[in-house]
Amino acid sequence: MTEQRGEVVLRVVPHMTDINTNGHIFGGWVLSQMDIAGGIVAARIAQGPVATVAIESMTFIAPILLGDIVSVYAHEERRGRTSVAVRIDVVATRGRKAAKVELTSGLFTFVALDENHRPRPLPEA
Repeated sequence: MTEQRGEVVLRVVPHMTDINTNGHIFGGWVLSQMDIAGGIVAARIAQGPVATVAIESMTFIAPILLGDIVSVYAHEERRGRTSVAVRIDVVATRGRKAAKVELTSGLFTFVALDENHRPRPLPEA
């Protein structure tokens, strides 16, 4: 995980319907939370709508358990002409001692969209 995680964009608690037969939260559930958080950051940078175009890397470090409070951190890692790569880190607050558990990390790329849903240049930084 990155030293500088960025801002907490989402904080969520998974539900019973998000659990698999192993007692862990579905990987797809956390992936969707990461995509939502990354999209929020990317849309702010793009000053408008964005679409996910790539997940360049994704590492599952530890399982998410029922009862975890899941925090999704995100920050801009790099920028192109029409796209922005957002580093997303997910951390759980677990148990009565509120232990912090690193769960997953990924690099998601978003492209800025115009009114015709086509790529457009990002605004100046």
